Amino acid sequence: MDELDSAIVRMLQTDARQSNRELARKLGVAPSTCLERVRALTRRGVIRGYHADIDPAALNRGVQAMVAVQVRPLSRAVINAFKSSAADMPEVLSVFVLAGGDDFLLHVAVQDLDHLHAFLLDKLSKRQEIVGFRTSVVYQQVQKTIPTPLPPP
Repeated sequence: MDELDSAIVRMLQTDARQSNRELARKLGVAPSTCLERVRALTRRGVIRGYHADIDPAALNRGVQAMVAVQVRPLSRAVINAFKSSAADMPEVLSVFVLAGGDDFLLHVAVQDLDHLHAFLLDKLSKRQEIVGFRTSVVYQQVQKTIPTPLPPP
């Protein structure tokens, strides 16, 4: 990525709703140049999509938790099956596959503590491949929405 690509990414992270014409004007390039650069960044997988940042509490998801999960047997089939089924659960916002003592980290958001308890008992503890899990309730979250590129090695 060159300087122009980095500037495009930075500006889209700040406001992805701006028009191509507006983005080009701010960057001091022709709209056709800007559009081709954005398309190239998308083709290369740098830009993966455009999203609205929604407050989970506004969707009746006032309680969030991180659930560390261990599964057995450790095999590609078990890991892929659990990853897919966890991602399909409406309570789960993100699924992370890990190395180390835990195999997965699930970021869940539910209505209240009773629903979190029900999720853990009714959905996780009944799964045969799960041999253990630990839950940490999230009090507050600070999310970096604009990651900056790290210097090359």
